[in-house]
Amino acid sequence: MRQAGRYLPEFQDFRKKHDFFKICQSPSLACEVTLLPIRRYDLDAAIIFSDILVIPQALGMEVKMEPGLGPVLPHPLTVDGIPDLKVDGAIQRLKYVGEAITLTRHKLEGKVPLFGFSGAPWTLMGYMIEGGGSKTLSKAKKWLYAHSKESHQLLELLTDVIIDYLVMQGEAGAQILQVFDSSAEYLNRGLYREFALPYLKRIREQVRLKLADKNLENIPMVLFAKGAGFSLRDQAQLGYEVLGIDWTTDPAEAREAVSCNKNIVLQGNLDPCALYAPPAALKNYTNTMIKQFGTKNYIVNLGHGIYPDANVDNVEVFVNAVHEYPI
Repeated sequence: MRQAGRYLPEFQDFRKKHDFFKICQSPSLACEVTLLPIRRYDLDAAIIFSDILVIPQALGMEVKMEPGLGPVLPHPLTVDGIPDLKVDGAIQRLKYVGEAITLTRHKLEGKVPLFGFSGAPWTLMGYMIEGGGSKTLSKAKKWLYAHSKESHQLLELLTDVIIDYLVMQGEAGAQILQVFDSSAEYLNRGLYREFALPYLKRIREQVRLKLADKNLENIPMVLFAKGAGFSLRDQAQLGYEVLGIDWTTDPAEAREAVSCNKNIVLQGNLDPCALYAPPAALKNYTNTMIKQFGTKNYIVNLGHGIYPDANVDNVEVFVNAVHEYPI
């Protein structure tokens, strides 16, 4: 769930006073926004308020949040521009995220666990090349076919930064770490195996090793690859404790796909549009979903973020339906 977002009146009030990335970059503001949905709803976890595109920012790219358009990168990355990315000092420039996590952990006072997160290499690559969101990601996919070597070079660079970024969040107090591969749906099985899975696997392995080197307990990690139900069998072998799935994947098929790893926890996958339904119907959709997944090794969630025009009261209906489900 996109816990703190435009569907919340409190968040809209915040946005009237502060620029989006100013909120992300101010630990106190990010903490306050993180807590908004926790104060309104009986949620079982909080996720730090930030954005996946803080990484391109830390690498020296300009990122703006334009009303009605979403994120815009005015100067998209070119093949020749990879060496200009400012990798040195990138994690230091992202320290505000760690500070927000530490502050939020204190404010939560142990009520619920706190998620940290990052975008996945392929998803970040897409935004950096396209200059924002895209319906086709054709420019980024062109790199995969026409500039394979440079694509791997960029993905390797992003993977290194993501690993250290997630470790930093773990050091700061994040209790769960999630990787969002929101653009996974644009790749077929072959491209996903070549340009996504190896880097996702290295992220999981290296985060575990680096946390151990710092004498920190292993922090569970979640992988959410939107639209990549075709890849669940592969994803189950990457080492992530939890796999998030979107609403296009059938629960029974998801269970079968990950049966090679009996310890895998599935997370999802109610269609966010179900929040538009009448309360009684929404509760029924939620109960049906839980019944299909089963209550073992399962985290109830939406199949993607909450849409801006979602009914705030229906979010509460959804949360309450989950808590009222008989176990």
